[in-house]
Amino acid sequence: MILSVKADATAGQGVTRAPRARAAATPKALSHNLNGQRLGRKGRDTRDRILAATSELLAGPPDVEISLSAVARQMSIGMTSLYNYFNDLTELLLAVLDPVMATAEEDYIGLLRARWTDDELGDRSLAFVTAYREFWVKHSRLLHLRNRMADAQNERMMMHRVRAAQPVMRLMVEQMDGDLTAPQSPVFSMATALMTGLERIVTVTTDVTLQNTLHAPNPLGRAHLLRAEARLLELGIRDYRTLAAG
Repeated sequence: MILSVKADATAGQGVTRAPRARAAATPKALSHNLNGQRLGRKGRDTRDRILAATSELLAGPPDVEISLSAVARQMSIGMTSLYNYFNDLTELLLAVLDPVMATAEEDYIGLLRARWTDDELGDRSLAFVTAYREFWVKHSRLLHLRNRMADAQNERMMMHRVRAAQPVMRLMVEQMDGDLTAPQSPVFSMATALMTGLERIVTVTTDVTLQNTLHAPNPLGRAHLLRAEARLLELGIRDYRTLAAG
């Protein structure tokens, strides 16, 4: 579930129609490991190999567990070596998520930045919803794992999930001609509802286990769900633009 996000003053001022610099989304390079030892080339290489091994496991068979011990086995290193770089699985997965979320601007967020004209709302809404689902398809297991951990009350994953939704919701508010400095307004509630529905739709349509359980791996059904979500987004924007126009 996506929680309603309050826009503070700096967040409201930071949303523009121009794409943000990609450097802002790039994680800072680490200089030390968890023991306080400076990371040389070998240490940085080891950390990178840990992240690569985790990504390989995520891209592998769905029945293979994702855990610190599984990553250690994948790399043929001991757990002690792994703990030099990551305290727990959450910390490791957040590090894997960093470069993934750095591509969100190009993959789907950027589609919301330019104002959609009334005549093109339907097409633009469907294009955005489709792009958001394609991002999920590309990183499905990682994003599903993040959300399952968030649903299990993992606070760090909950915060990651909310922060990932924030720029989309604020841009939805802008598309609806809403006031970014009024987070308690109905338009923010609409953005929350639209974002929650969007995430639920892509979760259902990319969850292979659920589809197999329901015996419903139906591409046509997925297309209908995406069109339905896009239609809700279109209607929400139209409705609140009309309200804003008075």
